[in-house]
Amino acid sequence: MRIAIASDKPAVVADLRRLLAGEPAHHVLWVAADGVEAVERCALQAPDVLLLDLDLAPMGGVEATRLIMQFSPCAIMLVAADLEQGTSRVFEAMGHGAVDAMQLPAALAGNPGQTLLRKLRNLAWLNAPDDSRPGAAWSPRPVLRPASRLVAIGASAGGPAALAELFAGLPESFSAAIVVVQHVEDAFTRGMADWLTTQSPIPVRLARGDETPQPGSILLAGGSNHLRLLKSGELNYSEEPCSHVYRPSIDVFFESVAQNWTGEAVGVLLTGMGRDGAQGLKLMRKRGFLTLAQDEGSCAVYGMPKAAAALGAAAEIRPLGEIARRLCELYG
Repeated sequence: MRIAIASDKPAVVADLRRLLAGEPAHHVLWVAADGVEAVERCALQAPDVLLLDLDLAPMGGVEATRLIMQFSPCAIMLVAADLEQGTSRVFEAMGHGAVDAMQLPAALAGNPGQTLLRKLRNLAWLNAPDDSRPGAAWSPRPVLRPASRLVAIGASAGGPAALAELFAGLPESFSAAIVVVQHVEDAFTRGMADWLTTQSPIPVRLARGDETPQPGSILLAGGSNHLRLLKSGELNYSEEPCSHVYRPSIDVFFESVAQNWTGEAVGVLLTGMGRDGAQGLKLMRKRGFLTLAQDEGSCAVYGMPKAAAALGAAAEIRPLGEIARRLCELYG
């Protein structure tokens, strides 16, 4: 992979160079010392992945992400010495299309840098032209009389801002349960739930592994395992399948909804890189549930919804601003 580095800290650049030098599949394409230079270099020679320091000066990582994703998009991995102090900026940058974020000491320490290298391998997998993941076995089930309502949502790059806009358009009295799988580092899930609660009339919290989704709160998948819906209607976290790059996987959750949810349901696939969620959304549509995908014009990264559209998984493709209105027509 062609990897670029944007940081004004020589020690950080040296550490990243040293780590990448040990991986024959990676090479450093260029290094930028500030945000302005990073934007200019991306326009001239876009990398496969940009490791972007959140605390760049004079142009910070948030604004650099916005401009790069607008004019010369590429996969952006945010790095910083203390991401907890910049949680709101992390989600803002992700809203513009950054794929992930890493705390630099944690990324470079321990066996050295295996966490960061794993994430880079995941990004290489997402950019691969063919999807080699095995399809989940599924057989049609009879449609049972609806006993409850569920909205299942999947999002990745650009998701935090998209979710905030979507939730802001829902009433506090929304009559369906909502469960969200968002690709985000485990360390930020609780902070993301707290941040989304400030944007939403419906409180957002992390899903527990033993509860049944109910109206009145939005449940966000947390932890590093997959979230599933069981036949009992309860949520459950599972290490399997290990073959999925993202943990939690949107496909795994959507597939479990298609197999086990006995009431009404809507599947929603929002902005994101790669193809996670497309197959699961297709299974939800085959099961008879309404499926929605965000349109290209309103996506920060038109990857997952594009894959869903190509598979015929989305019954309706709508701008982000219309998705909340559509859900309110159904369950508002």
